[in-house]
Amino acid sequence: MSASPSLWTRLSNPGHFLRWSGALMPWLVAVSLLALCLGLSLSWFVAPPDYQQGETVRIMFIHVPAAWLGVFFYGSMALSAIGTLVWRHPLADVAQRAAAPIGAAFTIICLVTGSLWGKPMWGTYWVWDARLTSMLVLFLIYCGIIALWRTMEDPNRAARAVAILTLVGAVNLPIIKFSVNWWSTLHQPASILRMGGSTIDPSMLYPLLIMIAAATLLGVTLHLYAMRTEILRRRVRTLTIREAERLDAGAPALVPGPSAGAAPLGQAL
Repeated sequence: MSASPSLWTRLSNPGHFLRWSGALMPWLVAVSLLALCLGLSLSWFVAPPDYQQGETVRIMFIHVPAAWLGVFFYGSMALSAIGTLVWRHPLADVAQRAAAPIGAAFTIICLVTGSLWGKPMWGTYWVWDARLTSMLVLFLIYCGIIALWRTMEDPNRAARAVAILTLVGAVNLPIIKFSVNWWSTLHQPASILRMGGSTIDPSMLYPLLIMIAAATLLGVTLHLYAMRTEILRRRVRTLTIREAERLDAGAPALVPGPSAGAAPLGQAL
C-alpha cells in the first residue's frame, strides 16, 4: 500500500518528469524522424496511385494522420482537464496547455489538406459537410482555449476555466467520429477502423498505418518538449515573482524626513 503514494508522488513531480523526459527525448526524436522518413518514402514512392483519384490520393498520407492527431490531442486534453478538476494533478494543466497548440496545428493541417484533396474530387475546396464542419469547430475550440489561457492572469483560475471549457468541447469528438454515419455527407465513411475490416488496399493501407504511427510519435515528442518548456517557463515566472517580493520586502521605506538644517515647510513658504 505504501508504494502507491510514492509512485503517485513521483509521477506528479515536475522535477522527476524533467529528468526522465530529458533522458527519453533524444531517443524519441531519432525514432520519430526514422519512422517519418520511412512513412514518407513508402507513401510517395512505393504506394501506387489510386485507380480513380490518381496521384492526388497521396494527400491522404498527410491528411489522415493530421486528422487523427487533431482529435487525439483534444482527447488527451479532456483527460488532463479531469486530472485538473478532480485530482489537482500538478502536471495535468501543464499537459493540457502544451497539447493545445500542437492539436490546433494538426487540425489546421487536416483542414488545409482536406480542402486541397476536395478540389479535384468534389470540384470545390470547401463544402459545409458534417465532417468538415465539425473539424472546423474543433479548430475554433482549440483557438478559444488558447485565447482563454492568455486572457486570465491567475494561473489557477485559468486552469479551472480551461478545464471546464475543454470538457464541454469534448462533446464535439463523437460528432466528428460518427458524422459520416449520422448524416448523408460527401466525406467518405470510415475506411480503416470499421466492421468487416479496412476497405483500403494493403498496398496503401500499410504505408498509411506507418505514417499514422510516425505522426503519432512526432506528436508525442513535440508534446513532451512543450511540457518541458512550460514547466521551465512556470519556474522562471515563480522565481521572478519571489525575487520581486524579496526586493519589495527588503527595500527601505521611502518616507522623506526633514534634513539637517532644513527649514520647516511653513518657514520655507
